[in-house]
Amino acid sequence: MLEFCKSILEKVSFDQVLFKKELVKSIQWINTTDAKSLREWCIEMYGNKYSDIIQQAFEAIL
Repeated sequence: MLEFCKSILEKVSFDQVLFKKELVKSIQWINTTDAKSLREWCIEMYGNKYSDIIQQAFEAIL
């Protein structure tokens, strides 16, 4: 499921609104361990572009 979430985020990374929407959905679908991995991956891949969105999305669960 984690890899599926990553692939979706890669496909929508061109649009801020879509990225946020899919990131929130992804966080809801995966377990806490995978969420931590997804957070690290998001920061590595999109931290320079969507750092605020990433931080907000993960605040509630981590």
